[in-house]
Amino acid sequence: MNVLIVYAHPEPRSLNGALKNLAVSHLTGLGHTVRVSDLYAMDWKATADAGDFLAHPEGERLAYARASKAAFAGGTQRADVVAEQQKLLWAQAVIFQFPLWWFSMPAILKGWVDRVFAYGFAYGVGVHGGERWGDRYGEGTLTGRRAMLSVTIGGRAPHYTERGVNGALDDLLFPIQHGVIYYPGMEALPPFSLYMSDRLTPEEWPSVEEAYKARLDGLFTDAPIPFRRQNGGHYDTQQVLKPGLGLGAGGTRIHLLQPGEPEQHRLNSTTSG
Repeated sequence: MNVLIVYAHPEPRSLNGALKNLAVSHLTGLGHTVRVSDLYAMDWKATADAGDFLAHPEGERLAYARASKAAFAGGTQRADVVAEQQKLLWAQAVIFQFPLWWFSMPAILKGWVDRVFAYGFAYGVGVHGGERWGDRYGEGTLTGRRAMLSVTIGGRAPHYTERGVNGALDDLLFPIQHGVIYYPGMEALPPFSLYMSDRLTPEEWPSVEEAYKARLDGLFTDAPIPFRRQNGGHYDTQQVLKPGLGLGAGGTRIHLLQPGEPEQHRLNSTTSG
């Protein structure tokens, strides 16, 4: 299988660098083909601006989404953006390797998403009309792929629980797992999270190594996070969860399938990846 690792850390000798190297070695040993987008080594341009569009008229007011749509449709995106889109289409699984900085991904990785997930590629696809709001949240260009976050966290695990001072990790990662991974159709696997990462000792590394290898072994077999599909019949025409669903759940968890709920409709996607 083809695996893309999108890696965002400025120091190759970091824990993130070690986890990235471990993933490359282990997945290759399992017979998979692995490619790495090392964003810092690539000197990735993180800012989304008019320079992303080769045919954008000089001096014209920039409406980024509209310009993105025109550039994707007209083949006038920057070459670096096109290259990353091709990697995503090539991959059957994607691993995002990064440290949790200020409750989110590093700016360089957010900039990768901003620029690579173009209008017509990752959003704005499918039929919009009637009860359908396009192909998104379980459908879309990247349907059939899976993705996993591998995240290092400086804080302690109890701080990232439902009653922890930082909030539950699943809630903090919801914008990434649901809004970046699942939105264009990829299945989101539960994250591999490593707490107190700046205090990890050499003696603790072997147990981390074995735990991560176990997750990598299940990259194509582990059950994904059971997010509801947008067009699966659980949301109304305004994309609000229908009455009677999500009972007993709160916050972002209402968007997870609950035991005993009715089946969702089959996908009826008009796009393919």
